[in-house]
Amino acid sequence: MRRAVCPGSFDPITNGHLDIIGRASSLYDVVHVAVMINQSKKGLFSVEERIELIREATADYGNIVVESHHGLLVDFCKERDIPAIVKGLRAVSDFDYELQMAQMNNGLSGVETLFIPTNPTYSFLSSSLVKEVAAWGGDVAHLLPEHVHAALTKRLAEKRAQAPGN
Repeated sequence: MRRAVCPGSFDPITNGHLDIIGRASSLYDVVHVAVMINQSKKGLFSVEERIELIREATADYGNIVVESHHGLLVDFCKERDIPAIVKGLRAVSDFDYELQMAQMNNGLSGVETLFIPTNPTYSFLSSSLVKEVAAWGGDVAHLLPEHVHAALTKRLAEKRAQAPGN
């Protein structure tokens, strides 16, 4: 059985993420989506919420397993006997960093990294940018699955209501 992992923070998952996950799901029998936990970053959504949003967004693929992981990605791969990491590349600047990570991961564990160029439609897209634009009232509905956009809109409204002076 051919297995791979698509790692990320997915805070929240975007159509760009789904493009890479969907393409990976057509190449591999099972694709693990690993929501990586970074204790130094405070996400807009909890890890559990992100997992639920991803599960709903990928339900139609039929070969996606969504899990969280705290620690090295290669340990996640070793624990599950996953030989490949799939990463999307938006620009040359992504490649510089991702190549170093791929070489480190391979050196640590022998896990290979497959780079998939992002669909040009999503080449500018990141979760951080989506959150920032949405927080300022910009329309990001076309960049997210419908249920993710609804969750983002609700969460940002909650944050505004909790802000001092409201």
